[in-house]
Amino acid sequence: MAKKNLKIAFFGSSIVSAYWNGAATYYRGIVKSLNKMGHSVTFYEPNIFERQKNRDIEDPDWCEVIIYEKDKLNLRSLLRGVQEEADVIIKASGVGVFDEFLEYEVAMMKEEDNLVIFWDVDAPATLERMEEDNSDPFIPLVPEYDFILTYGGGKPVIETYESFGAQKCIPIYNALDTETHFPVEEEEKFNATLAFLGNRLPDREKRVEEFFIKPANELTNENFILGGSGWGDKNLPSNVNYLGHVYTIDHNAFNSSPRAVLNISRNSMATFGFSPATRVFEAAGAAACIITDYWEGIEQFFEPGKEILVVKNGDELTKILKELNDAEARKIGKAALKRVLGEHTYQHRAKLLEKIFSKELFGEESVK
Repeated sequence: MAKKNLKIAFFGSSIVSAYWNGAATYYRGIVKSLNKMGHSVTFYEPNIFERQKNRDIEDPDWCEVIIYEKDKLNLRSLLRGVQEEADVIIKASGVGVFDEFLEYEVAMMKEEDNLVIFWDVDAPATLERMEEDNSDPFIPLVPEYDFILTYGGGKPVIETYESFGAQKCIPIYNALDTETHFPVEEEEKFNATLAFLGNRLPDREKRVEEFFIKPANELTNENFILGGSGWGDKNLPSNVNYLGHVYTIDHNAFNSSPRAVLNISRNSMATFGFSPATRVFEAAGAAACIITDYWEGIEQFFEPGKEILVVKNGDELTKILKELNDAEARKIGKAALKRVLGEHTYQHRAKLLEKIFSKELFGEESVK
């Protein structure tokens, strides 16, 4: 039985702002579910990238949020308090400032009665970096952490982390937050044949051109919607409506209104597979008909053809859009919603985390 009221310190990019921060809803779902189980979480995030000016939420009642300035002396002071109080200390990848410093300091906080965890929300990028540079300062730290948790990646990521000496690597996949993502009435401004929401990133852009822009050029009589930051100067077809940043308050309508919603993986995530994006579960939670580019491991989360539509190139996607009617799209969306409610909510993920925490701290026999 896991100890109740664990004190968990979590260093991450941001839990209050999704601005240039795709991990925000992932963190919220995990932390909120841990709080419901009786654990208290303090989330430490830096005041950078104008995220505090572009908040999606105020400080929540399900965790304490501590925002620190870009000041290493102040951060050292925070860390001293964390080591004295916390049962579990988590350093997430991609905090955005003092990452190497935090990775070392958190690893060195290991004591007999606590857990230190590195939570990699972009494992493909981290592993690629370490494989290309054997002097990477994170390499000797990997074995010092009790657990390496990852945002996804499946067996390839687990085996690669273990090759660097990880004591235990366990994926904690994205999931659905049932309190924030659910079906809503359609909104006219989001009506379209196909909608895609994603920030402009170098290792995703060519795939966006193939899976979104190419079909839009082919289907000139259909309407397409593009949401996300950074696409303002992109040459887009005239039938693409670019919305810019879409705040989380509008995500349900964005997912519920179009005939289909597109998921496009980043190159690194597609290469490693087993890495469904947060927005896949958000869209499924809104009963959207999801079309995704192919990546290994899809079948672990959704049944292709019944709960999700899978394409390997833009031509296949164009063909699907020509044949997909509203009734079939709604049927697929309802099946996806049923699947995530049964297997892929953050309550499911938090139960796994409790097993992980209790194994090291309180004598659980195994993590299943």
